[in-house]
Amino acid sequence: MENTLLERIEVETGPSPSATVIWMHGLGADGNDFEPIVPELGLPAALQVRFIFPHAPVRPVTLNMGMAMRAWYDIIEIGGGREDGEGLRASQAAVEALIAAEAARGIPPGRIVLAGFSQGGAVAFQAGLRHPERLAGIMALSTYLPLAGTVEDERSAANRDLPIFMAHGSVDPMISIGRAQLSRKMLEALGYPLEWHEYPMPHSVCPQEIADISGWLRKVLQ
Repeated sequence: MENTLLERIEVETGPSPSATVIWMHGLGADGNDFEPIVPELGLPAALQVRFIFPHAPVRPVTLNMGMAMRAWYDIIEIGGGREDGEGLRASQAAVEALIAAEAARGIPPGRIVLAGFSQGGAVAFQAGLRHPERLAGIMALSTYLPLAGTVEDERSAANRDLPIFMAHGSVDPMISIGRAQLSRKMLEALGYPLEWHEYPMPHSVCPQEIADISGWLRKVLQ
């Protein structure tokens, strides 16, 4: 299994982690993007967490004139439209492999949070809502719900009331706040307990958001 796993960066907040956060980066970035946030979260010493920051595969991206870069799936057009279902499902399978690897290391799915920013957040939704075993939660930052029309039929019974943290910038030029709010409404209509945060920022992360993430992680991993 090890040879099939995505390349990744791992950070542990203590010598004996009892929980894992698998955190996917955005388009064109890599696993280094969110690693510096770990100490900023200020998690209590008693909550020892393994943070895994995988690197997406390098692939051509249609929106960027076919330029190859790290991407979880292809983007055909900005703001919605046709989606790369094949790419999304391939990344879903890659995340499933990481979850299985953590279970083999002694971290049960119920102690695993799937997190992601932008494209990475879409993959967290894609994998987390469909995972057959109960997870701890989904943290979706500056993102949207992909393949939304398939969620009701494909979502797993084990995660039908999975805690979700969504955060978005009110002036995001890449993924509009309206698109994120529509995703939020769809998820709430399906019965998911969703914690929503909105910040006066573009397609990025802000200090208040980091504090709110810390508080949510403490709740779902306590």
